[in-house]
Amino acid sequence: MHKAAQAYSKTAQKTGHPRELEAQLLMRAAAKLQVVKDGSTTERDEVVSAIRYNRRLWLVFANSIGKPENPLPTEIKANVANLANFIINHSMKLETDKAHASERVGVLININREIAAGLRAQAA
Repeated sequence: MHKAAQAYSKTAQKTGHPRELEAQLLMRAAAKLQVVKDGSTTERDEVVSAIRYNRRLWLVFANSIGKPENPLPTEIKANVANLANFIINHSMKLETDKAHASERVGVLININREIAAGLRAQAA
């Protein structure tokens, strides 16, 4: 998780607005998962890598909402925590059942894309 936090920090310095950074990272994770869904890769290492990238991203989000200095309203923090919990658990199930990952990553892709769209709308 430390590497994900470092990448987040470096990208934040380059992109400016944190919401846009978060949206970009979510879309990058969605793109990696889309490759799995499309069947463009069946290589076990690549499938696991895409799932783990997304899980690590959501672990960073979950960690950041738990910090006292996070200015988000309590309700939004709870919603993000619930999403992160679902995504982390679903990702772990996918890793143990890689054979069916392409059939079951769609929900993760949709969540990432919807959250990214919401972040971009708020930033605009």
